[in-house]
Amino acid sequence: MEYLNAGLVDEFSIALSPVLFGKGIRLFESVDDSRIRLEQTASEASPRATHLTYTVQERS
Repeated sequence: MEYLNAGLVDEFSIALSPVLFGKGIRLFESVDDSRIRLEQTASEASPRATHLTYTVQERS
């Protein structure tokens, strides 16, 4: 997330696979949401994962 906060990422994709039991990871916990905004540009479901694509935009 350091690269997001530094403004070095334009777009990224995530393959999200749900877990019924156990612990997860908070992916965007350390992102400075006062500086950047994520816009979901694509999503595609498959039997085992959901594939998400986001563009990163600076807040004005």
